[in-house]
Amino acid sequence: MHQLTWSVVWREWQRCLLLVVFACASQILPLATSAQPVAGQTNRYGFYQPHNPDGIGKIYLGREIAHVMGHESADWLERPERAAEEQPEQLVRALKLRSGDMVADIGAGTGYFTRRLAQAVGPAGRVFAEDVQPEMIALLKDLNARLSLTNITPVLGDAIDPHLATASVDLALLVDVYHEFEFPYEMMLGICRALKPGGCVIFVEYRGEDPAVPIKPLHKMTEAQVKKEMSVLPLDWVKTIEVLPRQHIIIFTKRGSGIASPGE
Repeated sequence: MHQLTWSVVWREWQRCLLLVVFACASQILPLATSAQPVAGQTNRYGFYQPHNPDGIGKIYLGREIAHVMGHESADWLERPERAAEEQPEQLVRALKLRSGDMVADIGAGTGYFTRRLAQAVGPAGRVFAEDVQPEMIALLKDLNARLSLTNITPVLGDAIDPHLATASVDLALLVDVYHEFEFPYEMMLGICRALKPGGCVIFVEYRGEDPAVPIKPLHKMTEAQVKKEMSVLPLDWVKTIEVLPRQHIIIFTKRGSGIASPGE
């Protein structure tokens, strides 16, 4: 009788355990099937809370990624004082662009630099004005119409891919945008893929080393941090030009190209 009782208890315990397992599975499986992985997501990134309100709480190689400046702030990109603060003509001269060059303006926004690049490369060249916000792409198309420019191609990218053709550009320019990339490694791989042999990537970032530069810390980068993040990519640092009032111009070439950078 004693053995029978324990046998019954054991079977009941097993049955209850199975019911608990099935109940948990019924709750977990719908979550697992509905949670779609982000394309290109890797274990290169860390997350922490609480985080800087100017950032997204996502860490890449020791740096917190900044919030993207939305299209609602497009007027700030065209502010009258920007010419004195950033000296865009000086920057374009430093690029040493030639007639016929194919240039990607990554994070083109309102086209503040796009229109200057288009003039520099001339009718034989082309500027691929890339942005991840459809509203910015609409502004870029309007820019084409207003200025009667025929050598600008707006390109809608996404968080992990600029959607540029392979080996299609001589130079990729990133002005005050790289620090906002949600997936910097994946995005830069796409940019590297788009470079022709001998192509250059040029970062223009507010100097993170200088506390006097009146920009939020997460929207500035040190030269050392840029070099650190590019060291894991097929890029070689060439030089850093310090001719702008507040920003670095940091030049890299596609590894193995053996081609001189702008200004050489």
